[in-house]
Amino acid sequence: MKIGIYGGSFDPIHTGHSILANFVAQCGIVDEVWITVSRKNPMKSHQVYASDTDRLKMAESVASECNNVKVCDIEMSMPVPSFTYDTLKKLRGLYPDNEFKIIIGSDSLLGFEQWRNANKIRSEFGVIVYPRPGYPLPAEEPEGMIFLCGAPEFGVSSSLVREYIRDGWNVSYFVPVSVANYIAVKNLYKE
Repeated sequence: MKIGIYGGSFDPIHTGHSILANFVAQCGIVDEVWITVSRKNPMKSHQVYASDTDRLKMAESVASECNNVKVCDIEMSMPVPSFTYDTLKKLRGLYPDNEFKIIIGSDSLLGFEQWRNANKIRSEFGVIVYPRPGYPLPAEEPEGMIFLCGAPEFGVSSSLVREYIRDGWNVSYFVPVSVANYIAVKNLYKE
């Protein structure tokens, strides 16, 4: 099986994440998408606001509503910060019959060459790149990358959702209903 690894903090997972995971899982490039919740992204300096458990549960609620989308908690048992190549190698060892590719936004493409083992990620696994507003996809695909030119673009971000929650906004249309309910019950992102 071909598996797309969609990694991130998902703090919180929002509607854009949900749309993209569902789109990639159904567009024919991979058989499944595994939302892989990271404990700490080495490329980001910000803190994680919700617990690992809370972020996993919110991701699971999204995955349960999408076709061919699952949650992968492998990075919860790995050293912090998690590096993509290490995660992919561990997954390949655990599931040798599967082929893994990572899924990143075109905003991450700009700094991709600074990632640890970027060339190995591209050559051994492959990269699926979706468009993000303000970061157009280049005209040519580098070797080892697939551009999702027809994927929906979304401008919402987790940091924006957290800001809206702190300001008392209703975020029901920024996050899936199950995530909005979880955030409310757990009283997350108020500070």
